[in-house]
Amino acid sequence: QVQLVESGGGLVQAGGSLRLSCAASGRPFSTYPGGWFRQIPGKEREFVASMNRGGVGTLYADSVKGRFTISRDNANNAVYLLMGSLKPEDTAVYYCAAGRGAYYSTSTLDWPYWGQGTQVTVSS
Repeated sequence: QVQLVESGGGLVQAGGSLRLSCAASGRPFSTYPGGWFRQIPGKEREFVASMNRGGVGTLYADSVKGRFTISRDNANNAVYLLMGSLKPEDTAVYYCAAGRGAYYSTSTLDWPYWGQGTQVTVSS
């Protein structure tokens, strides 16, 4: 089993950038697909981006494509999300996740391991 801890959230102005980090412990993170999801109060958790175990295959939600970049460092058991050109609608709690199936699954059911979340707030 793997444990995940996110960091790097905060308050940023529209158009700015933030880099989220996720540190994994327990079972080596290289054995899992890595992903990022986000959630705002009253709404379901939604897929943002994911990457396969080897760090080559990636998938992005249409809403973030071209603005966000996911990366991972298996040697250091970490996954990152670089967020650029941020918009107020990107405001949410962002969660790191480790998957059990294909990295391109956007269903939360295929991502059994979660961090505690980190708040990102984008002001207009």
